[in-house]
Order: sequence, then C-alpha cells, then structure tokens
Amino acid sequence: MSSSRSTETTYESQNDQRLDELHSKIRTLRGVTTDIYDDAEHQNLTLDDTGNAFSSISSQLSHSSRRAAQAFGFVGAGGVRQTRIIMYVVGGFLALWLLWRTKGLWWGSSGE
Repeated sequence: MSSSRSTETTYESQNDQRLDELHSKIRTLRGVTTDIYDDAEHQNLTLDDTGNAFSSISSQLSHSSRRAAQAFGFVGAGGVRQTRIIMYVVGGFLALWLLWRTKGLWWGSSGE
C-alpha cells in the first residue's frame, strides 16, 4: 500500500504543479486579452477624433471656398464682369512693373 500511496501522492503533486502552470498561463492570456481590448478601444477613439477633425476641416474649407467665390464674384449676377475688371487691374500693374524693369533696354542706362 505504501507504494500505491506514494504513487498517488506523486500524481497529486504533478497535477497540482500542472494546474498551477495552467493557472499562470490563463492569467497571462487574460492580461494579453485585456491589453488588446484596451488598445483597440484607444485606437477607436483616435480614429473617431481623426474623423471628426477631418469633417471639421472639410466644413471649414467648404465655407472658405464659398466665401472666396462670393468675394471674387464667381457666383451671383455680374460675377464675370467683376472678375474681368480685377484681371485688368492686376494686368495693368503687371505691365507697369515690367515696363519699369525693362526701361533700361529702351531708354538706355544713364549710369554708363
């Protein structure tokens, strides 16, 4: 009986040791699972914030482009005429600047 008792004790201790190992692995797996869940939640919040930021920027850009179109007269009655006048003024300033930069070619430089 003594040998069967010692064998039984050995099996019990091996079972306890393996049960402790299994418990340790389950604890580790639970920790990893919790970390994965927390990381997924954090990424979802980050994606939501990014989506909200892009929506806000899109709305602001749309509003700005609409205001710029109104300011330059691309919308509404008489918009083309106003744009044409603006282009004439810009073209006139550009022509005057080019004339001023190239005046030495036509009138000669007085510094020679």
